[in-house]
Formats: sequence, C-alpha cells, structure tokens
Amino acid sequence: MSSLKYWIWLSSISGIGPVTALQLLKHFGTPEKVYQSDVREYRKIENVKSMDFSKLVQKNLDIPNKVLASCQKLGYRLITLQDAEYPDRLKNIYDPPLILYVRGNLPIVDEEAAVAVVGTRNCTPYGITSADNMGYQLAQNGILVVTGLARGIDTAVARGALRGEGRVLGVIGSGLDVVYPPENASLFDAVAGSGAIICEYPPGTSALRVHFPARNRILSGLSLGVAVIEAPKKSGALITASRALEQGRDVFTLPGNVDARSSEGSNSLLREGAIPILSAADIISEYEDQFPDLIKPDRQRQADLPDTGGAEQPTNLHRGRSSYRVCGSDAGSNVDRGGDKKEIDNTTAVDYIDLNEILITLTGDEKTVAEMIGTAGAYVDDIITGSGLAAQQVLTALTMLEINGHAQREGSGKWKFSNLNS
Repeated sequence: MSSLKYWIWLSSISGIGPVTALQLLKHFGTPEKVYQSDVREYRKIENVKSMDFSKLVQKNLDIPNKVLASCQKLGYRLITLQDAEYPDRLKNIYDPPLILYVRGNLPIVDEEAAVAVVGTRNCTPYGITSADNMGYQLAQNGILVVTGLARGIDTAVARGALRGEGRVLGVIGSGLDVVYPPENASLFDAVAGSGAIICEYPPGTSALRVHFPARNRILSGLSLGVAVIEAPKKSGALITASRALEQGRDVFTLPGNVDARSSEGSNSLLREGAIPILSAADIISEYEDQFPDLIKPDRQRQADLPDTGGAEQPTNLHRGRSSYRVCGSDAGSNVDRGGDKKEIDNTTAVDYIDLNEILITLTGDEKTVAEMIGTAGAYVDDIITGSGLAAQQVLTALTMLEINGHAQREGSGKWKFSNLNS
C-alpha cells in the first residue's frame, strides 16, 4: 500500500505522459526510485526532455496520500502496471496507463473475448437500435462488452448488454466518482455491479475533453476488436478505430446509409478495409474458435429479409432476438421476423386486463410511451415522433415495459400490450 503513493505521484505529474513514465520505470525500476532520484540521474535517461526535470523534482506526496485516502473511503481499487492483475493486452500497447482505478470486479481480461463497441454521441434512432441490439446479442453469446459509457451509442450498447445479462467493462475519461454524463448514474451502478468501471485518473478528476482521446486507447487496448456502430466524419469513435489498428486489433463497422452524415465516418472505414458486420454474429464468428468455452453462439443467426414487394433490398442489418424496428431517417421497410421473438426472463403470466389498469401503475417515460402504444399498438418511430421523447428514452421505456410483461413487439415490428382486453 505504501508504494502506491509513488505510482500515483508519477502518474499524476502534469506533462509527464505514459511513454516518458515508462522510460523512467525502465531506467529506475520502480516509481519510488524515480521519486528518490535527482536531476543528475534524470539526465542519464535518453529522450527525457529537460523541461520534464523541473516537474520530476517536485517531491510532494500530499496529493497522492489524499488520493489513497479517497479511494479507500469510496471502495476503489488501484492496479499498477507491475501488478499481476494488470491486463497483458493493455500492458503491451505503446502507451499503457501506469495505474488503473477500478470500481467493481475487473474480469481477467486476458482470458475474455472482449470487444469494444463505440460510436457517436449524436446518434440516430438507427444507431441506437443497432447498438442496443449489438450489446444484447454479444452479451447473450458470452462476449465481454467494453464501452466508454458516454451518451448515445455507448449508453445504448451498455443497456443492451445488461439486458442480455452480460458483463460490461466501462472505461471513462474522468475520476470514478465523477458520473459523466450525469443522467447515467444508474447505468454506472449497474455496470459496476455486473463487471467494472475503470479509468486512469484519480477521484475528483473532471471529464475534460482532452481525456477522451486518451481513454480511447484503453478501450481498444483491452479488446480483441473494436466495432464502430455509427460515426460521422469527425468522431471520437474513429480515433478509437485508429488506435485499434495501431495496436493490431480488429476493426468492425456496421454499414449506414450512404447519404447519412451520421455514418460518413463509419462507412469510410469500410473503404479502408474494416470488417463489415451485419449483426453480432459476424463478430462472434471471428472469436468463437479462439474462446470455445466462453462463446456460446446463438444457433439462430439468420433472419428473414423484409417483404419488399419484389424490390431488391440489402441484407437485414438487425438479426437476433432483441431487434427493434429500424426507425428514423435511416429506416428501411418494416421487418417481419416471425418466430424471431426475444425471450425475457422474470416475466410472469398476466390475466387479460384493461389498458387503464396498466397506465395507473406507470410513471414518467414508461407511461408516456404506454399511452402512445394505446390499444392499437405503434411502431418505434411513431412513438418517438408522437411523444416528443428522445429515441434513447423511448427504447429504454420499451425495454422496461417488455421486461415487466406489459408490452411486446410483434413480428411486424409494431409494439402492443400483452393480454389486453380488446
């Protein structure tokens, strides 16, 4: 425990990045010896800049001691680069973080089929639906889902994975006690309960813009591959994909409409050689032979194509048991999935009841969405348009209505109430 303060000291020096810190560790062996050395010793190290010397001679341990006390109070663990628990996958990248702050139970990452799923914060309903599906299907098949827990795609994939009763590994660009975005507080709790949330910043560190590109290298470094769901030309998801390539990871991309700005970046990855994915099955097939004891592929991997009245259509992008109807500007035709119905655990049989009996038990977004469904039923994009709610809010509310046995999606993609008096 006493040596941890030196790790915190070295990792927290402003301007001393992971690459320089690794050079110092290679020369001195431990952060404590770096701390105990002086300028004469520092000058012996190649590629360490003179401007770094003045930072290294500041030998104040007050902040590291406060960080340790805070971590102990909040129940966070610290894993250093020299600890056996530190994932080898991450350790072997060019610039691994010196310390990982951990909330929850960090899986043995090197033994996991871990896949990072990333995308834009400003996503479309198509992106949200795709990310939710992807998270659910990957989790159902034994993949460890890695996500940045940001707004948009990150949030959707995490919710999908949790709904699929899988484990999620969140990597954030702030201290563990800083929930960003703030509306994801309950999601953070759920992720920490199913897996872990990690970062390289001490408690109290704000979610600054500069932290997110640095976070992205950890996302890809922990993973076998990175799946880009939806990304415009300028997107942090493309940075993650670039880092993944540098680290020798696979890069997968879900195609989007060629005229959709929200997919310009992800579609460009396809031109550059990314592996196209039409469902989670395309990712699972890459790793099932490597992890036969972990990955349990869903036998039902094919889905019927939309009824297009004879017109030629692209392959269905939403296969699997948790698919919603694609909605928004990127939507295609309604998809009839027939028996492709998702099984939900913990549902109970409900006698035929009146709609009003359901509504009086609901509040918030769930009640709003339920009112939009009504007795006639409704499609997802109609609910979004009519309710004024964000697509993510609607999908979350539908998930909860389904889990609680109130509503279900029919083969046509329309949502209706279960066991409702006609």
